[in-house]
Amino acid sequence: MNARLSKMTDWLSEQNQDFAYIHSPSNVFYLSNFHCEPHERLLGLFIVPHHEPFLVVPGMETSQARDAGWEYEIIGYSDSENPFDFIYEALKERGVSQPKSASIEKGTLAYERAEELQDRFPGLQYHSAELGLNQFRLIKDEKEIEVLREAAALADFGVETGVKALREGVTEMEVLATIEFELKKKGIREMSFSTMVLFGEKSGQPHGNPGDRQLKKGDLVLFDLGVVCNGYCSDITRTVAFGEVNEKQKEIYDTVLRALTESLQVSKPGTRLGDIDLAARNVISNAGYGDYFPHRIGHGIGIEVHEFPSLSEKNDSLLQEGMTYTIEPGIYLPDVGGVRIEDDVHVTENGYETLTKYPKELQIIE
Repeated sequence: MNARLSKMTDWLSEQNQDFAYIHSPSNVFYLSNFHCEPHERLLGLFIVPHHEPFLVVPGMETSQARDAGWEYEIIGYSDSENPFDFIYEALKERGVSQPKSASIEKGTLAYERAEELQDRFPGLQYHSAELGLNQFRLIKDEKEIEVLREAAALADFGVETGVKALREGVTEMEVLATIEFELKKKGIREMSFSTMVLFGEKSGQPHGNPGDRQLKKGDLVLFDLGVVCNGYCSDITRTVAFGEVNEKQKEIYDTVLRALTESLQVSKPGTRLGDIDLAARNVISNAGYGDYFPHRIGHGIGIEVHEFPSLSEKNDSLLQEGMTYTIEPGIYLPDVGGVRIEDDVHVTENGYETLTKYPKELQIIE
Protein backbone atom coordinates (compact mmCIF):
# COMPACT_ATOMS: atom_id res chain seq x y z
CA MET A 1 0.00 0.00 0.00
CA ASN A 2 1.44 3.38 -0.94
CA ALA A 3 2.38 5.85 1.80
CA ARG A 4 -0.50 8.23 1.11
CA LEU A 5 -3.10 5.46 1.24
CA SER A 6 -1.53 4.06 4.42
CA LYS A 7 -1.68 7.47 6.07
CA MET A 8 -5.34 7.87 5.14
CA THR A 9 -6.14 4.36 6.40
CA ASP A 10 -4.44 5.05 9.74
CA TRP A 11 -6.36 8.34 10.05
CA LEU A 12 -9.66 6.54 9.47
CA SER A 13 -8.82 4.07 12.22
CA GLU A 14 -7.95 6.90 14.59
CA GLN A 15 -11.27 8.59 13.77
CA ASN A 16 -13.18 5.32 14.33
CA GLN A 17 -14.58 5.40 10.81
CA ASP A 18 -15.93 2.23 9.22
CA PHE A 19 -14.94 3.28 5.70
CA ALA A 20 -14.19 6.26 3.47
CA TYR A 21 -15.82 7.03 0.13
CA ILE A 22 -13.51 9.33 -1.86
CA HIS A 23 -15.07 10.53 -5.10
CA SER A 24 -13.36 13.70 -6.33
CA PRO A 25 -10.91 13.14 -9.20
CA SER A 26 -8.23 15.15 -7.38
CA ASN A 27 -8.35 13.13 -4.16
CA VAL A 28 -8.68 9.82 -6.01
CA PHE A 29 -5.56 10.78 -7.98
CA TYR A 30 -3.71 11.81 -4.81
CA LEU A 31 -4.38 8.47 -3.13
CA SER A 32 -4.23 6.09 -6.12
CA ASN A 33 -2.27 7.85 -8.91
CA PHE A 34 -5.28 7.22 -11.16
CA HIS A 35 -6.79 10.30 -12.77
CA CYS A 36 -10.24 10.09 -14.29
CA GLU A 37 -12.87 12.67 -15.23
CA PRO A 38 -16.06 10.59 -14.90
CA HIS A 39 -18.46 13.40 -15.86
CA GLU A 40 -21.89 12.37 -14.54
CA ARG A 41 -20.76 8.81 -13.82
CA LEU A 42 -19.64 7.60 -10.40
CA LEU A 43 -15.97 7.40 -9.48
CA GLY A 44 -15.15 6.05 -6.05
CA LEU A 45 -12.18 4.98 -3.98
CA PHE A 46 -13.34 3.03 -0.94
CA ILE A 47 -10.94 2.65 1.96
CA VAL A 48 -11.77 0.17 4.73
CA PRO A 49 -9.44 -0.04 7.75
CA HIS A 50 -7.80 -3.48 8.09
CA HIS A 51 -8.98 -4.51 4.61
CA GLU A 52 -7.87 -3.89 1.04
CA PRO A 53 -9.27 -0.78 -0.65
CA PHE A 54 -11.18 -0.92 -3.92
CA LEU A 55 -11.81 1.40 -6.85
CA VAL A 56 -15.17 1.81 -8.57
CA VAL A 57 -14.89 3.25 -12.08
CA PRO A 58 -16.91 3.43 -15.27
CA GLY A 59 -16.25 0.16 -17.17
CA MET A 60 -14.43 1.96 -19.98
CA GLU A 61 -11.82 3.19 -17.48
CA THR A 62 -10.76 -0.11 -15.87
CA SER A 63 -7.66 -0.66 -17.99
CA GLN A 64 -6.45 2.89 -17.38
CA ALA A 65 -6.88 2.42 -13.63
CA ARG A 66 -4.70 -0.69 -13.79
CA ASP A 67 -2.16 1.06 -16.02
CA ALA A 68 -1.89 3.85 -13.41
CA GLY A 69 -0.52 1.29 -10.98
CA TRP A 70 -3.58 0.43 -8.87
CA GLU A 71 -2.85 -3.01 -7.41
CA TYR A 72 -6.11 -3.76 -5.64
CA GLU A 73 -9.65 -4.60 -6.74
CA ILE A 74 -11.17 -2.55 -9.54
CA ILE A 75 -14.93 -2.67 -10.01
CA GLY A 76 -16.03 -1.53 -13.45
CA TYR A 77 -19.68 -1.01 -14.26
CA SER A 78 -21.70 -0.34 -17.40
CA ASP A 79 -24.08 2.55 -18.01
CA SER A 80 -27.03 0.21 -17.49
CA GLU A 81 -25.84 -0.91 -14.04
CA ASN A 82 -26.13 0.77 -10.64
CA PRO A 83 -22.62 0.99 -9.16
CA PHE A 84 -24.03 1.11 -5.63
CA ASP A 85 -25.10 -2.51 -6.02
CA PHE A 86 -21.43 -3.44 -6.41
CA ILE A 87 -20.31 -1.06 -3.67
CA TYR A 88 -22.76 -2.59 -1.21
CA GLU A 89 -21.51 -6.12 -1.91
CA ALA A 90 -17.83 -5.13 -1.83
CA LEU A 91 -18.23 -3.49 1.56
CA LYS A 92 -20.11 -6.53 2.92
CA GLU A 93 -17.27 -8.76 1.73
CA ARG A 94 -14.95 -6.63 3.86
CA GLY A 95 -17.12 -7.01 6.94
CA VAL A 96 -18.88 -3.68 6.58
CA SER A 97 -22.53 -4.75 6.67
CA GLN A 98 -23.87 -2.34 9.30
CA PRO A 99 -21.54 0.67 9.29
CA LYS A 100 -22.22 3.46 11.73
CA SER A 101 -19.86 6.15 10.45
CA ALA A 102 -18.24 6.93 7.10
CA SER A 103 -15.89 9.64 5.86
CA ILE A 104 -17.02 11.43 2.72
CA GLU A 105 -16.03 14.62 0.94
CA LYS A 106 -18.83 16.71 2.38
CA GLY A 107 -18.04 19.75 0.30
CA THR A 108 -18.62 18.07 -3.04
CA LEU A 109 -20.52 14.77 -2.71
CA ALA A 110 -23.85 14.92 -4.52
CA TYR A 111 -26.81 14.69 -2.13
CA GLU A 112 -28.35 12.03 -4.36
CA ARG A 113 -25.33 9.75 -3.84
CA ALA A 114 -25.23 10.39 -0.10
CA GLU A 115 -28.89 9.37 0.02
CA GLU A 116 -28.16 6.19 -1.93
CA LEU A 117 -25.60 5.13 0.68
CA GLN A 118 -27.99 5.90 3.52
CA ASP A 119 -30.77 3.92 1.85
CA ARG A 120 -28.49 0.87 1.90
CA PHE A 121 -27.00 1.58 5.34
CA PRO A 122 -29.78 3.18 7.45
CA GLY A 123 -28.51 5.37 10.27
CA LEU A 124 -25.10 5.92 8.65
CA GLN A 125 -23.45 9.08 9.99
CA TYR A 126 -21.13 11.14 7.83
CA HIS A 127 -17.74 12.53 8.80
CA SER A 128 -15.61 14.99 6.79
CA ALA A 129 -12.83 13.25 4.86
CA GLU A 130 -11.47 16.69 3.97
CA LEU A 131 -10.26 17.14 7.56
CA GLY A 132 -7.60 14.53 6.91
CA LEU A 133 -7.04 14.95 3.18
CA ASN A 134 -6.51 18.72 3.32
CA GLN A 135 -3.77 18.29 5.91
CA PHE A 136 -2.09 15.46 4.01
CA ARG A 137 -2.09 17.38 0.73
CA LEU A 138 -0.98 20.63 2.37
CA ILE A 139 2.72 19.74 2.52
CA LYS A 140 4.28 18.82 -0.81
CA ASP A 141 7.21 16.43 -1.07
CA GLU A 142 10.22 17.11 -3.30
CA LYS A 143 8.78 15.10 -6.18
CA GLU A 144 5.63 17.20 -6.12
CA ILE A 145 7.67 20.41 -5.97
CA GLU A 146 9.62 19.34 -9.05
CA VAL A 147 6.40 18.80 -11.00
CA LEU A 148 5.07 22.18 -9.79
CA ARG A 149 8.29 23.83 -10.99
CA GLU A 150 7.77 22.29 -14.42
CA ALA A 151 4.14 23.42 -14.51
CA ALA A 152 5.22 26.95 -13.50
CA ALA A 153 7.87 27.06 -16.24
CA LEU A 154 5.21 26.18 -18.81
CA ALA A 155 2.99 28.95 -17.42
CA ASP A 156 5.91 31.37 -17.84
CA PHE A 157 6.17 30.20 -21.45
CA GLY A 158 2.46 30.83 -21.92
CA VAL A 159 2.79 34.46 -20.83
CA GLU A 160 5.89 34.93 -22.96
CA THR A 161 3.99 33.56 -25.95
CA GLY A 162 1.06 35.89 -25.28
CA VAL A 163 3.29 38.95 -25.04
CA LYS A 164 4.96 38.09 -28.35
CA ALA A 165 1.54 37.80 -30.01
CA LEU A 166 0.51 41.38 -29.16
CA ARG A 167 0.03 43.69 -32.09
CA GLU A 168 -2.37 46.54 -32.75
CA GLY A 169 -5.79 45.25 -33.82
CA VAL A 170 -5.36 41.67 -32.59
CA THR A 171 -8.27 40.37 -30.49
CA GLU A 172 -8.17 38.86 -27.02
CA MET A 173 -9.34 35.52 -28.37
CA GLU A 174 -6.67 35.48 -31.08
CA VAL A 175 -3.93 35.94 -28.49
CA LEU A 176 -5.54 33.32 -26.23
CA ALA A 177 -5.64 30.85 -29.11
CA THR A 178 -1.95 31.44 -29.86
CA ILE A 179 -1.00 30.79 -26.24
CA GLU A 180 -2.93 27.54 -25.99
CA PHE A 181 -1.81 26.32 -29.43
CA GLU A 182 1.86 26.76 -28.52
CA LEU A 183 1.31 24.99 -25.19
CA LYS A 184 -0.42 22.10 -26.96
CA LYS A 185 2.67 21.76 -29.12
CA LYS A 186 4.65 21.29 -25.91
CA GLY A 187 2.38 18.44 -24.86
CA ILE A 188 -0.05 20.27 -22.57
CA ARG A 189 -3.51 18.72 -22.91
CA GLU A 190 -5.30 20.74 -20.26
CA MET A 191 -5.19 24.25 -18.82
CA SER A 192 -5.65 24.72 -15.08
CA PHE A 193 -8.67 26.97 -15.77
CA SER A 194 -10.07 29.06 -18.62
CA THR A 195 -7.25 31.24 -19.90
CA MET A 196 -7.77 34.99 -19.52
CA VAL A 197 -6.44 37.60 -21.94
CA LEU A 198 -8.03 41.00 -21.25
CA PHE A 199 -7.34 44.32 -22.97
CA GLY A 200 -7.81 47.89 -21.80
CA GLU A 201 -10.84 48.57 -19.61
CA LYS A 202 -11.56 44.81 -19.49
CA SER A 203 -8.40 44.28 -17.45
CA GLY A 204 -10.35 45.98 -14.66
CA GLN A 205 -12.58 42.90 -14.36
CA PRO A 206 -10.89 40.44 -11.94
CA HIS A 207 -12.49 37.47 -13.73
CA GLY A 208 -13.32 38.94 -17.10
CA ASN A 209 -14.25 37.01 -20.22
CA PRO A 210 -12.00 37.28 -23.30
CA GLY A 211 -13.78 38.20 -26.50
CA ASP A 212 -13.36 40.21 -29.68
CA ARG A 213 -11.99 43.37 -28.03
CA GLN A 214 -9.15 44.61 -30.25
CA LEU A 215 -5.83 45.78 -28.87
CA LYS A 216 -4.99 49.45 -29.17
CA LYS A 217 -2.15 51.71 -28.09
CA GLY A 218 -2.29 52.63 -24.40
CA ASP A 219 -4.08 49.44 -23.31
CA LEU A 220 -3.11 47.43 -20.28
CA VAL A 221 -3.07 43.71 -21.10
CA LEU A 222 -3.77 41.15 -18.36
CA PHE A 223 -2.78 37.51 -18.79
CA ASP A 224 -4.02 34.92 -16.28
CA LEU A 225 -3.29 31.29 -17.15
CA GLY A 226 -1.98 27.97 -15.92
CA VAL A 227 -1.38 24.43 -17.12
CA VAL A 228 -1.89 20.93 -15.77
CA CYS A 229 1.43 19.07 -15.90
CA ASN A 230 1.61 15.44 -14.72
CA GLY A 231 -1.44 16.02 -12.54
CA TYR A 232 -0.33 19.32 -10.96
CA CYS A 233 -1.39 22.89 -11.72
CA SER A 234 0.24 26.26 -12.19
CA ASP A 235 -1.34 29.73 -12.06
CA ILE A 236 0.32 32.95 -13.19
CA THR A 237 -0.88 36.48 -13.82
CA ARG A 238 1.12 39.21 -15.51
CA THR A 239 0.04 42.63 -16.74
CA VAL A 240 1.85 44.59 -19.46
CA ALA A 241 1.23 47.87 -21.24
CA PHE A 242 0.90 48.13 -25.01
CA GLY A 243 2.54 51.04 -26.82
CA GLU A 244 2.51 53.54 -23.97
CA VAL A 245 1.56 53.90 -20.32
CA ASN A 246 -0.02 56.85 -18.53
CA GLU A 247 0.71 58.01 -15.00
CA LYS A 248 -2.39 56.41 -13.47
CA GLN A 249 -1.58 53.04 -15.04
CA LYS A 250 2.03 53.25 -13.84
CA GLU A 251 0.89 54.23 -10.34
CA ILE A 252 -1.41 51.24 -9.92
CA TYR A 253 1.18 48.90 -11.44
CA ASP A 254 3.89 50.07 -9.06
CA THR A 255 1.48 49.76 -6.12
CA VAL A 256 0.55 46.17 -7.00
CA LEU A 257 4.20 45.22 -7.46
CA ARG A 258 5.06 46.68 -4.03
CA ALA A 259 2.15 44.74 -2.53
CA LEU A 260 3.42 41.49 -4.06
CA THR A 261 6.94 42.18 -2.82
CA GLU A 262 5.73 42.82 0.73
CA SER A 263 3.75 39.58 0.77
CA LEU A 264 6.73 37.62 -0.50
CA GLN A 265 8.99 39.09 2.16
CA VAL A 266 6.82 37.70 4.99
CA SER A 267 6.52 34.28 3.33
CA LYS A 268 8.47 31.98 5.63
CA PRO A 269 7.70 29.18 8.08
CA GLY A 270 5.77 30.41 11.12
CA THR A 271 4.10 33.36 9.42
CA ARG A 272 0.36 33.67 10.04
CA LEU A 273 -1.40 33.11 6.70
CA GLY A 274 -3.60 36.16 7.23
CA ASP A 275 -0.50 38.33 7.54
CA ILE A 276 0.46 37.50 3.93
CA ASP A 277 -2.86 39.00 2.85
CA LEU A 278 -2.52 42.00 5.17
CA ALA A 279 1.00 42.77 3.98
CA ALA A 280 -0.34 43.37 0.47
CA ARG A 281 -3.67 44.86 1.53
CA ASN A 282 -1.96 47.51 3.67
CA VAL A 283 0.19 48.66 0.75
CA ILE A 284 -2.82 48.94 -1.56
CA SER A 285 -5.02 50.61 1.08
CA ASN A 286 -2.33 53.14 2.02
CA ALA A 287 -2.07 54.08 -1.65
CA GLY A 288 -5.81 54.85 -1.69
CA TYR A 289 -6.95 51.79 -3.65
CA GLY A 290 -8.23 49.54 -0.86
CA ASP A 291 -11.76 49.48 -2.31
CA TYR A 292 -10.38 48.21 -5.61
CA PHE A 293 -8.72 45.07 -4.20
CA PRO A 294 -11.81 42.88 -3.70
CA HIS A 295 -10.35 39.39 -3.24
CA ARG A 296 -8.03 37.43 -0.92
CA ILE A 297 -4.31 37.46 -1.61
CA GLY A 298 -4.18 33.85 -2.76
CA HIS A 299 -4.93 30.16 -2.38
CA GLY A 300 -3.21 26.82 -2.10
CA ILE A 301 -2.11 25.20 -5.34
CA GLY A 302 -1.19 21.64 -6.25
CA ILE A 303 -3.32 18.91 -7.80
CA GLU A 304 -6.08 21.51 -7.94
CA VAL A 305 -5.49 25.08 -9.01
CA HIS A 306 -7.54 26.27 -6.02
CA GLU A 307 -6.98 24.07 -3.01
CA PHE A 308 -6.56 24.30 0.76
CA PRO A 309 -5.69 26.71 2.35
CA SER A 310 -7.40 30.02 1.63
CA LEU A 311 -5.03 32.93 2.21
CA SER A 312 -7.56 35.42 3.55
CA GLU A 313 -6.70 38.05 6.12
CA LYS A 314 -8.60 36.16 8.85
CA ASN A 315 -6.74 32.85 8.48
CA ASP A 316 -4.78 32.24 11.70
CA SER A 317 -2.98 29.09 10.50
CA LEU A 318 0.80 29.24 10.15
CA LEU A 319 2.99 28.71 7.10
CA GLN A 320 4.92 25.45 7.06
CA GLU A 321 7.84 24.31 4.96
CA GLY A 322 6.58 22.51 1.87
CA MET A 323 3.37 24.49 1.43
CA THR A 324 2.64 25.90 -2.03
CA TYR A 325 0.25 28.75 -2.78
CA THR A 326 -0.36 31.81 -4.93
CA ILE A 327 0.18 35.48 -4.12
CA GLU A 328 -1.90 37.65 -6.45
CA PRO A 329 -2.60 41.25 -5.41
CA GLY A 330 -4.58 43.42 -7.80
CA ILE A 331 -6.16 46.82 -8.34
CA TYR A 332 -9.18 47.01 -10.64
CA LEU A 333 -10.59 50.36 -11.74
CA PRO A 334 -14.04 50.01 -13.40
CA ASP A 335 -14.14 51.23 -17.00
CA VAL A 336 -10.44 52.18 -16.77
CA GLY A 337 -8.42 49.00 -16.38
CA GLY A 338 -6.60 46.95 -13.83
CA VAL A 339 -3.36 45.29 -12.80
CA ARG A 340 -2.81 41.90 -11.19
CA ILE A 341 0.57 40.23 -10.66
CA GLU A 342 0.61 36.62 -9.46
CA ASP A 343 3.31 34.17 -8.48
CA ASP A 344 3.25 30.54 -7.40
CA VAL A 345 5.23 30.23 -4.15
CA HIS A 346 6.90 27.32 -2.34
CA VAL A 347 7.78 27.71 1.34
CA THR A 348 11.36 26.63 2.02
CA GLU A 349 13.17 25.95 5.30
CA ASN A 350 14.09 29.62 5.80
CA GLY A 351 11.92 31.53 3.36
CA TYR A 352 10.32 31.08 -0.04
CA GLU A 353 10.91 30.15 -3.65
CA THR A 354 8.90 31.70 -6.46
CA LEU A 355 8.10 28.92 -8.91
CA THR A 356 6.90 31.34 -11.60
CA LYS A 357 9.82 33.29 -13.02
CA TYR A 358 8.45 35.54 -15.79
CA PRO A 359 9.62 39.14 -15.13
CA LYS A 360 7.39 41.28 -12.93
CA GLU A 361 8.73 44.72 -13.74
CA LEU A 362 6.42 46.85 -15.90
CA GLN A 363 6.92 46.08 -19.59
CA ILE A 364 5.81 48.45 -22.34
CA ILE A 365 5.33 46.38 -25.47
CA GLU A 366 6.06 48.27 -28.67
